[in-house]
Amino acid sequence: MSKTILVAEDSPSIRKFIVFALKILSYNVIPAIDGMDAAEKLQEQMIDLVITDLNMPNMDGFSLIETIRLSGEYKYLPIIILSSLSKEEDIQHGLACGANSYLVKPFNKQKLLYEVSKYIELN
Repeated sequence: MSKTILVAEDSPSIRKFIVFALKILSYNVIPAIDGMDAAEKLQEQMIDLVITDLNMPNMDGFSLIETIRLSGEYKYLPIIILSSLSKEEDIQHGLACGANSYLVKPFNKQKLLYEVSKYIELN
């Protein structure tokens, strides 16, 4: 059974690129336009991993991560931050909120796929 990845990214071009890169590897990918959209989609089906931006309207990535970590069902869900925020304090804050990995934009597709593979296997 294909693993499902939720991608919360407000930039349509970056979201499309991430979705395309993951679908090539046969992951089931659910795009979300912001943190609020992602939080709603988490209620609709089982998710195996979340990739989230931090700067998004309605609900930012920090709040999304905190919401996920407070839920019983997704408390241990792997979360990868993909953000243009590159200061050490931003990275530390993201990891302290509960993210498992932090990638800085612009990012390398291979690095993203490597990070995904650390948390979920293809199948």
